[in-house]
Parts: sequence; C-alpha cells; structure tokens
Amino acid sequence: MRTPRRGSALDQAEAAFKSVTSKTEDKPARTTTPPEGKEMVSLRLDRAVLEHFQEDGPGWQDRINAALRVAAGLDPA
Repeated sequence: MRTPRRGSALDQAEAAFKSVTSKTEDKPARTTTPPEGKEMVSLRLDRAVLEHFQEDGPGWQDRINAALRVAAGLDPA
C-alpha cells in the first residue's frame, strides 16, 4: 500500500529547496574562504628550474612552494 503524498511533486520540491536554502539561526554561516592546506597539481617546469630546487634533496616541492609564495606577494621575501 502506498503512502499518500502531501502536496504535488512541485510543492514537495519547492519545500525541499527552501529547507536547504533558507537561513535559520541554527545553521552556521558559510564562509567563502578556502580551507588552508595544499592541493595536488600537475605543473610543467623547465628542467633547469626543477634541478635547481632538487639539488638540496628532499623538500624541493616545499621550496618551490615557498618561492612561488614570495613571487606572488603572499609572503615577505
């Protein structure tokens, strides 16, 4: 036996949409800033640049990241 529906499918969809989009005091505010952390990417670098950073051994990816942060003005030189 089917459970009777309450309202039309359109009414149900609208109610569901309103329940997730309406602001209530119980819901925390959403932030637009991305979480801190690192993201894996694929990047093509000149062989000379890669060799320069790899000369000092492990940690070369962190050194590239630090150099890019300085170049982008995100960290002081």
